[in-house]
Amino acid sequence: MFIICVAACPTGVAHTYMAAEALEITGKQRGHEIKVETQGSMGVENAITDADLARADAVILAADVAILNKERFNGLIKLECCVADPIKFGDAIFEALEQEVTHG
Repeated sequence: MFIICVAACPTGVAHTYMAAEALEITGKQRGHEIKVETQGSMGVENAITDADLARADAVILAADVAILNKERFNGLIKLECCVADPIKFGDAIFEALEQEVTHG
């Protein structure tokens, strides 16, 4: 699967990047292609493109703040969680998303 993700915390520094790294590592370990956009004090980095959206199977939004342009994910299977969840519960997040994609 191709899974796109957004990570964002209130200050947009430590937890944002820790969550992004956890999403990339856990997703790849589970056999997925992952792209993580970060939103925070540095602005938007590694932005999800229209091409990414077109081929995405699902999206994970790991955030404790409002996501910029969240409406672009409408119509995709979506899992929303706190920014710390991928760090603490990475496998559980991906398992839940995989179940949703597979079984609806």
